[in-house]
Amino acid sequence: MKTLTVSVVTPDGPILEDSFQMVSCKAESGELGILPGHIPLVAPLSISAVRLKGENDTERLAVNGGFMEVRPDKVTILAQSAETPSDIDVKRAEAAKTRAEQRLQSKKDNIDYQRAELALQRAINRLHVAK
Repeated sequence: MKTLTVSVVTPDGPILEDSFQMVSCKAESGELGILPGHIPLVAPLSISAVRLKGENDTERLAVNGGFMEVRPDKVTILAQSAETPSDIDVKRAEAAKTRAEQRLQSKKDNIDYQRAELALQRAINRLHVAK
């Protein structure tokens, strides 16, 4: 079966480069499924999991925004940050989730609710990918 070369790069360096049969992710416009031979595309990504289907298994990455560039034989994900399940500190993610929930429930005027909401989304995404 045909494959795509997938590269995931963050400001800290490359996270992954391998061949997969399919890439699924959530763009800001909705869910995308990319197969070999897909038309060229550039899409902004949401905070979500990227699923990479290989021949025998599926890998997942927690991606926190960025862009995806698709060419017929290659997918490049330029992410603000990306983590494999083994890189995720579950206790730290749970603590971040609790902190963000407390901030969102707080009635204080000095709380940046948009920042707290994004922190909550990132923590939930990490926990989802880690499990």
